[in-house]
Amino acid sequence: MRFDAIIFDFDGVLLESEFEGNRELAELLTRLGHPHSAEDTLQHYVGLAGRDFIAAIEARIGAELPSEFHDHMRQMSVRALRDGIAAVAGAVEFVRSLPADLPKAVASSSSTRWVRGHLEHLGLSDAFGDHVYSGREHVVRGKPAPDLYLHAADALGVDIERTAILEDSRVGATGALAAGATVIGLAAGSHCLDGHADMLRAIGVKHIAASFDEVRRLIGLDQPSR
Repeated sequence: MRFDAIIFDFDGVLLESEFEGNRELAELLTRLGHPHSAEDTLQHYVGLAGRDFIAAIEARIGAELPSEFHDHMRQMSVRALRDGIAAVAGAVEFVRSLPADLPKAVASSSSTRWVRGHLEHLGLSDAFGDHVYSGREHVVRGKPAPDLYLHAADALGVDIERTAILEDSRVGATGALAAGATVIGLAAGSHCLDGHADMLRAIGVKHIAASFDEVRRLIGLDQPSR
C-alpha cells in the first residue's frame, strides 16, 4: 500500500446522489423564478451543505429562499432516505475489497444520518465502523476548509500526509488539498460531465480516476476489482 489510510467523500464518490439531486434542485429553483440548469447547480453548489449551501444559492440569485424551497428539500431528503439511491459504479465492490486492517473513514458535508442511512441501503453499514464524520456535526468549519479531513485522520490515528482522500467536487478537493493529503479526483459518477477532470486538475488535483479500478492502481492495489 502506498498509503496508511483512505478517506472517502460520500455524495458523488460512493453514492450516485449528485446528478439527480442537482437536476431536481435546478427544476425547483427555476420554478421559483430563478432559472438554473442541472449544469449550473452542479458547477456552483456541489460539495456545499447546510448554511453554506443556502448562502451560496442566495448569493447567486440575490434573494432569500422561500419556505417552499426548504420544505421541498426536506421532502427530497426524506424520500431519498426511504427509497435509497444507487452506488457509484464499482464503489461497493471497491470498499469491500480493501484490506480489513486498512484504516478508512467517510468525511462528508452531509449529515451522519444521511450517510449512515445510505450506507445501510448500499450494504456497507459495517464498512466504516464509527468513522463517519460530518462537516455539519464534527467540526466548526466544513468544506472547503481542511478541518473535517484533519479530524477524520486524527480519529483514525494516521498522518494526513500518508492518507489518500477520494473527492469529486471542487469544494471538497480544495479542502482535501489544504489538509495536506494525497487527493484522488474521482470522475466516475453520472454528474461528472465533460470537463470535470479538467476542473479538478485546475485546482491542483494531480491524480484523476475515472473508475474505481483506476483508484486501485493509484493507491497501490493493482489487482482489478471483481
